[in-house]
Amino acid sequence: MNLRDAGVLVTGGSSGIGKAIAQVLSTSGARVAITGRDENRLKSAAAELKVHAIRADVSNEAAVVRAYSEFQQRLGRLDVLVNNAGLGFFKKLVDFDLESFEKTFATNVRGAMLMAREAAKIFTAQKSGNIVNIGSTASHRGAPNGSAYYGSKFALRGMTECWRAELRQFNIRVFLVNPSEVITNFGVAAGFEQKDNPSKLRGEDIAHAVKSVLEMNDRGFTTEITVFATNPKD
Repeated sequence: MNLRDAGVLVTGGSSGIGKAIAQVLSTSGARVAITGRDENRLKSAAAELKVHAIRADVSNEAAVVRAYSEFQQRLGRLDVLVNNAGLGFFKKLVDFDLESFEKTFATNVRGAMLMAREAAKIFTAQKSGNIVNIGSTASHRGAPNGSAYYGSKFALRGMTECWRAELRQFNIRVFLVNPSEVITNFGVAAGFEQKDNPSKLRGEDIAHAVKSVLEMNDRGFTTEITVFATNPKD
């Protein structure tokens, strides 16, 4: 697709990978809106990137519907949804509390489904569109303390395959982009320390991957792409 003047909605776009994706696609000429829950951080990021801010919690159905209404009123046609919003809690199975588990699935699974559902309504009507789900290498393997986060990314991968099978007949491309470790604020929010190193991935590396898969001619698409750091150092 040609990104110039394409309408793009990026969830969780006020920081980290989402912010980097919004920046790269906006610089490529797309009309971009970002969503987030923290109003101050959202407005600051939108002003910096010169994109439109939509305050919304993707796990809330009414908020999702309002977000799409605002996008169409302010920016017009939607061509791309980037399902990026995500969070994680990491605890031993025997210590896992229900609240943390459900919060993870509410954003990473329910939120992704709600956003994709509303985008699919638009895309099926216009017979074109793109859904980019930001997954994780966690969707391919398990790990200690990963019940909630890893489980949610396995679920997202499964939903991606279902949506792809459903929506191809409407010329809708559904992508899954799996980053390995990326240096963002995710680790701090999730309660673990990330060791910074120039050899580790940054948000702009994932943004480059998203831009690349979208720009392929609409007659084809890369179903899934995984991004690793070449030789990461601790």
